[in-house]
Amino acid sequence: MSKTRVYQLAKQIGVSSKELISKLKEFDLNVANHMSTLEDEDADLILEYYNPSKNSDKINSKNSSDESPNKKNIKNKAEKADDRKGEEENLTNENLDNFDKQITITEKITVKDFAAKIDVNPNEIIMKLMGLGTMAALNQEIDFETAEIIGAEYGFSLIKEVSMEDEEDEDFFDDVEDDPKDLLNRAPVVTVMGHVDHGKTSLLDAIRKTEVTAREAGGITQHIGASEVEINGKKIVFLDTPGHEAFTSLRARGAKITDIAILVVAADDGVMPQTIEAINHAKAAEVPLIVAVNKIDKPNANPDRVKQELSEHGILIEEWGGDVVSVSVSALKGEGIDHLLEMILLVSEMQELTANPKRSAVGTIIESEVDKGRGPVATAIVQNGNIKIGDSIVAGHTHGRVRAMINDKGKRIKKAGPSTAVEILGLSDVPEAGDKFKVVKDDRTARQIAERRQQIIREKNLRSTQKVSLEDLFEQIQQGKVKDLNIIVKADAQGSVEALKQSLIKISNEEVRVNVIHGAVGTITKSDILLASASNAIIIGFNVRPSSNVTNLAEREDIELKTYRIIYEAIEDVEAAMKGMLDPEYKEVVLGKIEVRATFKVPNVGTIAGGYVLEGKVTRNSSVRLIRDGIVILDGKISSLKRFKDDVKEVVSGYECGIGLENFNDIKEGDIIESYVIEEIPRT
Repeated sequence: MSKTRVYQLAKQIGVSSKELISKLKEFDLNVANHMSTLEDEDADLILEYYNPSKNSDKINSKNSSDESPNKKNIKNKAEKADDRKGEEENLTNENLDNFDKQITITEKITVKDFAAKIDVNPNEIIMKLMGLGTMAALNQEIDFETAEIIGAEYGFSLIKEVSMEDEEDEDFFDDVEDDPKDLLNRAPVVTVMGHVDHGKTSLLDAIRKTEVTAREAGGITQHIGASEVEINGKKIVFLDTPGHEAFTSLRARGAKITDIAILVVAADDGVMPQTIEAINHAKAAEVPLIVAVNKIDKPNANPDRVKQELSEHGILIEEWGGDVVSVSVSALKGEGIDHLLEMILLVSEMQELTANPKRSAVGTIIESEVDKGRGPVATAIVQNGNIKIGDSIVAGHTHGRVRAMINDKGKRIKKAGPSTAVEILGLSDVPEAGDKFKVVKDDRTARQIAERRQQIIREKNLRSTQKVSLEDLFEQIQQGKVKDLNIIVKADAQGSVEALKQSLIKISNEEVRVNVIHGAVGTITKSDILLASASNAIIIGFNVRPSSNVTNLAEREDIELKTYRIIYEAIEDVEAAMKGMLDPEYKEVVLGKIEVRATFKVPNVGTIAGGYVLEGKVTRNSSVRLIRDGIVILDGKISSLKRFKDDVKEVVSGYECGIGLENFNDIKEGDIIESYVIEEIPRT
């Protein structure tokens, strides 16, 4: 026996799903939402109630002896509901002929499109709107209720389109009900949180036996990472969320997809602002908390003080009569690590975490970036189901077919089950960090959903002269010249873009409003300069560098272009500029650029770059950046500078030279080495 979904029946009748659900409850037909199904017999009875003339023959043709008591009960209730309609029903029936023309529109529609749908001159619609007290131009949007009033005057009955966005919100990610027989235990996803420099990454190093800290700028985690660890034959997935308060959005995102949160607190430092912030995120996400008191090997360590400070913020550990597990560890010496892992497994067992590996995968994107050789790359956590090579997926506003998957060890895998961290290749674009992803039946469905989402984003973004610089911003604010500070953000990963955007927006005040008009992954391009010129914006680049052509264009257009390696330095600069406290004591001066044309491996020395000075000069005592495809790979010092066999102090444009970089050998042909110095400039 076939079934009919509620939203399909509502569309057929010409009422909203919400209204139909309310009516079904009057007939003792309880449905959960607009995706619930009805038996054909029940659907026919509802159709008869709304459209008796169209369905009477169909219903009467059925053998009355086959009617169930439930159907008779529905008919009786329908008759009672008819009586309750009274005068309102009669009025509707009297005017039924006036509303024989039905059109379907979205929640919002432009005046121009609405006029075209009802075949009326747009000027007439504008006049009607003015009569209702609404001033609207041709391309301005009006809501469904307003359109319904105007449509009624022209004899049209309007039906609100069930938008894909609404369907997704309720049922897109949970449209499959898992059979309890298919549910299996899954690994816990653990988020490590805490204050900056309290040893989160070092703790993960001790667990994973890796050296992540050495690769991070300033020893501070800049991106969210995911890795898997196996202990006693059981898997644990770890997320390393950055610790500084500038990464609030990243940490919040980590808490939403986690099963257990580990709060790392330094025994010699105690509870700090970001510790409190991490506690609040864990509470909001309603996830179990495990406290790891780190750095107990230090002479001034005081774990009891840490426990007391935690109790002041509602975290009462087990030894003090609470329910929060606490473990004392030393990431540096590896003490207490095994006990911490045992506690994680114990807490996860209490939660009874399960997933269905037989269904299509759903999960969350935790990081994304553009790789020149591989295209858009998304790091994701599979939360339920199974994803394999060749699957069609939707992730936020992007879609694609899974071309390759790489696990946290860098190995290619063919499929990934629940609680697995993978890099996914094959997407059409870079998804937003925090977007949900889902495997769908085919590419066509994925493309339709993604295009719809892109349209929604495009509609939201359809809003948005003397150039501004940070140094003179405060002076212009005082003179009343600046009300908005427009900023363009470019970074090497999507998570950093989002964190920087949200942090900058938060520092708006009553005198100036910060508008991030554009944020994207990748190096700074000419189109960014042109957008900044048109919008009077400042460009902030995080861990990316512009090419010489882009820099020259920025100078010609008088656009300020700032680049940073540590994200909160950018925030502090903008904050200081807004408050008039920016002291331009130091300025970076780019001396020159060298193109690497060959590399030579010298025993006991390392890799030497054979380069050609494209512009400016390079000096022996200058700092250098190694740039590969617009991304900063290294920011360091020169270890040696030679022409032929002679050591030299500088090499100018048009000459070749040999350059060695301190403690770095991963130099490749085509890399650009940028030479610069930091000059002290007195404020004028």
